[in-house]
Amino acid sequence: MVQETQQATIIYSEVERKIDFYYRMKKVTTHHELTVTPKVVITARAEFTLKQVLDVSYKPFSSESGILYLHTNQGVFPFFIHSNPQNFIETYRSFK
Repeated sequence: MVQETQQATIIYSEVERKIDFYYRMKKVTTHHELTVTPKVVITARAEFTLKQVLDVSYKPFSSESGILYLHTNQGVFPFFIHSNPQNFIETYRSFK
């Protein structure tokens, strides 16, 4: 049986392009937490119950970063991460 206090968190980045007052494009990078608990997966913009999450996969780049994909019944959500997601993925699979 999985305890309620177990969870895994990973930091992901979002890059937003904005046009300033002088019509110059600026890139604004923000960092958020992606958390998996025994009942839900929590992002900065949404929460998914574990019943809604079908799978989690990872595509690494040549550098230390990559994209973590959250496969849900509402679509696939990509998260740009800069660390190894192995603990996050194993924690998710232990809850399923």
